[in-house]
Amino acid sequence: MDRTRYERGSEKLKEIDGDAGERVMEALKDIAPDLARYTIEFPFGDIYSRPGLDLKSREIATVAALTALGNAAPQLKVHIHAALNVGCTRAEIVEVIIQMAVYAGFPAALNGMFAAKEVFQERDGKGQS
Repeated sequence: MDRTRYERGSEKLKEIDGDAGERVMEALKDIAPDLARYTIEFPFGDIYSRPGLDLKSREIATVAALTALGNAAPQLKVHIHAALNVGCTRAEIVEVIIQMAVYAGFPAALNGMFAAKEVFQERDGKGQS
């Protein structure tokens, strides 16, 4: 029997974000449970579960996109953690953010770099790479 989108998405979210993704979903349940469900089903159950790109490549693309948006610092931090969780190095994340200066401008790249710095410091404080 085929797993549901929700089951597939929950498994993928756990694989990528560990407990951090679950905390975000739990925080939404009292105000917008449908949004929590949509977030698990579509991005993680459908898109992240597709063949064609590995999770590292998907997270590099996500870090680039969120950096370029320039207004999604909380989501960017979650995905920087996720990128590190799936095998990206800190140097690769820094390079992706620098690359965005060309396409999204220096303010977006600077904001992205400061988000990365916060994530790196947080992980250092917890003894994580």
